[in-house]
Amino acid sequence: MEIKVYHQIMEWNEDVSAQVKETLREHHTILINIMGSPGAGKTSLITALIQRLRTQWKIAVIEGDITTSYDAAKIASLGIPSVELNTDGACHIEAMSIQKMLPAFDLNSIDVIFVENIGNLVCPAEFDIGETMRITILSVPEGDDKIEKYPLMFTETDCLVINKSDVLPYFDFNKERIEENYHGVNPDAPLFWISTKNQEGLDALSAHLSRRIAEYLK
Repeated sequence: MEIKVYHQIMEWNEDVSAQVKETLREHHTILINIMGSPGAGKTSLITALIQRLRTQWKIAVIEGDITTSYDAAKIASLGIPSVELNTDGACHIEAMSIQKMLPAFDLNSIDVIFVENIGNLVCPAEFDIGETMRITILSVPEGDDKIEKYPLMFTETDCLVINKSDVLPYFDFNKERIEENYHGVNPDAPLFWISTKNQEGLDALSAHLSRRIAEYLK
């Protein structure tokens, strides 16, 4: 019975995600799903990308969180349209929640919506929320074994960003292990080493994303 219910939930989510994608296509808008652990730097990454991409693209943000509206307030302070999506305990965002959030935006005036998913490396990877692109963010203090422990998160992503590279000298973190494991499960997807603290690597990541956005919207 549990397996049957699980499949029903996943099929329902797939149906709704298809509807979300169709709505976004109609308005010529793309959705970028940002996934990662709590503290990996999802909000800081989104903020850094907004600062670099906002002159070229019209951006909005859906801030997913179990409770609170702290992160949405940070984004709103940048003058960016944003809404808070509280899951009230759920460990991931589902397509239905995104569908309900879209009317909060004037999609005709938005090119890109960043979604900050709930912080963990398990559930978000299983649910297509209607995104055009997925970015997974990992941070150096989390350790270099996460791809082996949570392979689906890194297989089902279009881009891996490793944050807090400025603290590499202080952690027993094997860069070669991460790169080998990542390209073992996702051989064609790029990997970027960044630091949102000292801005390292963010220009290269932003240039990559801008090219991808242009490809999707042409």
